[in-house]
Amino acid sequence: MRLIGMLDSPYVRRVAISLRLMGLPFAHESLSVFRTYDQFAAINPVVKAPTLVTSDGVVLMDSTLILDHAERLAAPERRLMPVDMATHTRCLRLIGLALAGTEKAVQRVYEEMLRPAEKRHQPWMERTGAQMLAAFDLLEAEIGDGAGWLLADRPMQADVTAAVAFYFSRAMRGDDVDWNSRFPRLAALSARAEALPAFRDLPHD
Repeated sequence: MRLIGMLDSPYVRRVAISLRLMGLPFAHESLSVFRTYDQFAAINPVVKAPTLVTSDGVVLMDSTLILDHAERLAAPERRLMPVDMATHTRCLRLIGLALAGTEKAVQRVYEEMLRPAEKRHQPWMERTGAQMLAAFDLLEAEIGDGAGWLLADRPMQADVTAAVAFYFSRAMRGDDVDWNSRFPRLAALSARAEALPAFRDLPHD
């Protein structure tokens, strides 16, 4: 399999780390949707990161859909989504909050990177910033005491997504709030996850 996209994308990084944790081999091609657009387009004309080219040559898009495919390839004991219905539903809740926070952080980053300062819409910036913090506030309130993994005795998809989302959003939007003080449990989860080999080997670059 080939994973296309930069690890500074939280969506690419969550897929890369998940594939590593699931024991699924892949080649990572660090192409940018901005700087290497034409090279990316030659693989996937939609130029959407992450893109996964399966071993059969099928091009998949969207991190959640790619991970759904990966779950079906992984050995049962390496899968990252719970089987039990109640735990699975809770996992989806945590993932949804983490992805919502990430989405709003990405929107603010793109607004600042791609739009001239005089053309930025401040009410939109404030709205997306408030949505981002609301998502992480809810996630912080739902993850227990922060002393262990969220759903099991090993990291599951909720842990991967929450940790990647928090690391990215704090790194890119760190000027908005004191992240460690406002989100101490998420900060502890992020530190614990970033110490794992799969996270260290696939850093936010």
